[in-house]
Amino acid sequence: MVSQAVIVRPAARKAPTFSTPRVSVRSFESKPGEERAKKELRRDLVAGQLEGAAFGGMVGLGETYLPAFALAVGLGEITAGLVASVPLLAGGLMQTLSPIAIRRLGSHKRWVLVCALGQALSFVPLILAAMTGGISAAGILLVAAAYWGTGLATGPAWNTWMGTLVPRPVRARFFANRTRVSQFAVLAGLVAAGCLLQRANSLGMATAAFAGIFLAAGLCRLTSMGLLSRQYEPELSRTTMPSLSIGRVWSQIRHTGSGRLVLYLAAVQGAVQFAGPYFTPYMFRWLHLSYLDYVILIAAAYLAKVVTLSAWGSVAHRLGAMRLLWIGGIGIAPVSALWIVSDNFFWLLLLQAIAGIVWGAYELGFFLMFFESIPEDERTGVLTFYNLANTTTWVIGSTLGGLLLYAMGTTPAAYLTLFVVSSIGRVLALLLLKRVPSTQVRSAQIGVRTIAVRPMAASMDAPILPSLPDQTGEPKVEAATIFTAS
Repeated sequence: MVSQAVIVRPAARKAPTFSTPRVSVRSFESKPGEERAKKELRRDLVAGQLEGAAFGGMVGLGETYLPAFALAVGLGEITAGLVASVPLLAGGLMQTLSPIAIRRLGSHKRWVLVCALGQALSFVPLILAAMTGGISAAGILLVAAAYWGTGLATGPAWNTWMGTLVPRPVRARFFANRTRVSQFAVLAGLVAAGCLLQRANSLGMATAAFAGIFLAAGLCRLTSMGLLSRQYEPELSRTTMPSLSIGRVWSQIRHTGSGRLVLYLAAVQGAVQFAGPYFTPYMFRWLHLSYLDYVILIAAAYLAKVVTLSAWGSVAHRLGAMRLLWIGGIGIAPVSALWIVSDNFFWLLLLQAIAGIVWGAYELGFFLMFFESIPEDERTGVLTFYNLANTTTWVIGSTLGGLLLYAMGTTPAAYLTLFVVSSIGRVLALLLLKRVPSTQVRSAQIGVRTIAVRPMAASMDAPILPSLPDQTGEPKVEAATIFTAS
């Protein structure tokens, strides 16, 4: 049930782009515009749900198949791996520039819209490349950098904006519902694109199918942008302009528990990405999987993680975030190396389901550790620093893995070597986890936040990039009610 306290909007807006008047905050009962304010709030929340579906469609249709497209146009296995990893550094760097851009624009919403448009336009060169049947390695890396840079740069601004837009009493329910809608859209896009590619490939028209898929993905992002533009930006969001100094943040966290946590997570990321980007080339080049087989393996890990997430929330409630992180950290360690056991499809399917389950524990564990062990006044800076460290180690790990793969001649043995080394790195990273101080997570102190759920992240044994809210004062709920949202 929603609380009786209802949040309303200011009666007048200063921004010229908004024309419908709002009512003052927390005063429904004394204002004649109560019903209008309720209607406008409902409209914004519905738009937010639909926007999550549109964004999920883009992820399922476009982002997931970028490495496969690189292989389809003949760019080679190493390029296909790097295109899913190296460009993410652009996102980490752009996140550090976002505070400056937001202050210049005077609005979180405007920055989100600019980035959303840039991300939608990044599909244009991919469509043209699919239609002509070719693109250079440098070209696809630049396009991917534009996609990830504009996409990840929206994270802090969107989270702050939504924190002021969505009323506290309905925030948990809103993000939980948005999660389900987004996850369904991701899965629908993933399956639809895979089936289309499977059919088109049998007709010798795979690249043409990629053009249609990327067009649909771009339209999904434009739809997302249109829905974002319809949502109101409270004055509070425009007045909470961020300020960040990486040097100051580093000096604050390097001797604290949060610094040790970031170090562990960065080490895991580097170890994972040593092999993670190269699972797709391995499956297509050496296992000769069809597009339909590829979709099934991705969906298996994705669904396993989604289905078991609430169960991991219950584990966190009973044991705490630190133990959950240990469960996840130990669980993900052997998953990569287990690919050497067999290339039987059903074994890989089982392995993917296990991977989704243990990655769910790991992701929820570090997610809760962030918000239970890091003081609120340090959280924005630490998360921004984490995102930069995360993407940096992602690139370093994938580059080193690519160099080793190249040196060994991109043979099946070379791929399996990468997978084993990745598992060894994850085991060694656990030594860093021992240095992270434990924190007690009580059920009443676990906040509902958003995590970017991406199928290529859950599958192929690679973690997600979290989109963690940088605002404070979130509602607190029982651990078992934690969800993820794209």
